[in-house]
Amino acid sequence: MQERGNVVTLAHYLELLGGAGLLTGLDRYSGSRVSRRGSSPKLLALNNALITALRPDDAEEPEVRGRLIETAVGAHLLRGAQASGFELSWWREANREVDFVMRKGRRLVAIEVKSGRRRDSLPGLDLFARRHPAARRLLVGGGGIDLEDFLLADPERWFPD
Repeated sequence: MQERGNVVTLAHYLELLGGAGLLTGLDRYSGSRVSRRGSSPKLLALNNALITALRPDDAEEPEVRGRLIETAVGAHLLRGAQASGFELSWWREANREVDFVMRKGRRLVAIEVKSGRRRDSLPGLDLFARRHPAARRLLVGGGGIDLEDFLLADPERWFPD
């Protein structure tokens, strides 16, 4: 699968799935376009029915529920990105990760999604903030912004002025 033709074919399939509103790939956030294009995308289902169709009872399991909530947030952000023209990606350094990064010009918003109780520590978000001090940090769920409030808001509102 490492041959150039296979990568192009897979990228084309991902583009077709995105066009059908089923699945898309988010690029990894980096200050460099080369780094963004050189890494594998984070796959994002655009409808939770795709995740629960074969095993709907699994949705009550905490780990699955967390993925469903993260997927709902990602799909909401992607719709906002398509409507408003901001970039949506994800970020990771070593074993630290941020679920979503919104970028419009020089403005950045790092978003961590938590479906359970509030966490005292968010190491991915904290490291991202050290690397990008001007970025706004958001916690959705887990004692941060209420999930329903977040999903009802225009994502553009989260950008700092």
